[in-house]
Amino acid sequence: IGANMSWIITATGMKFDLADPQPDMISVEDICAALPKICRFTGHVNRFYSVGEHSWIGSQELSGELGIEFLLHDATEAYVGDMNSPLKQMLPEYRRIEQRIDAAIRERFNLPSSMSPAVKAMDLVMLSTEKRDLMPYHPEPWACLVGVEPLDSRPTPMEPRVVSVRMAKTLNCFVN
Repeated sequence: IGANMSWIITATGMKFDLADPQPDMISVEDICAALPKICRFTGHVNRFYSVGEHSWIGSQELSGELGIEFLLHDATEAYVGDMNSPLKQMLPEYRRIEQRIDAAIRERFNLPSSMSPAVKAMDLVMLSTEKRDLMPYHPEPWACLVGVEPLDSRPTPMEPRVVSVRMAKTLNCFVN
């Protein structure tokens, strides 16, 4: 691979330029194909649990456009993969790339230019739920979760194909 190559080929066969992402490069089909196959927490969970599952479950807890925004809040990962937060914070260039992709996604789907407070809050609720239900026990608290209550329900395993279909159905209704 050439040192200057800054693009990937997506599930639909589109060329996606990581260095210069544009809204017309963003595809519902690519997002719905990739996110259900990417495991959260760098795979350190007690079962396969995808970014797509996380996005789908959280989106069902919010209504209307907030639900759509939650469904897409990690859509950048369809193009760059999932990186654990501690490592991401250590890589400022990665964060800039991710921010440019997020801006293209937000423009493509007419979402607010930055994450809505309700979506950010639900992301923490989901994180608290996932820590409780999917991760090995560790006694050290996570500062970001102090005072954040998990959902009453527990995530039910979903096959990637089921997640993909549910996401696509919701997003296609929103886009069309």
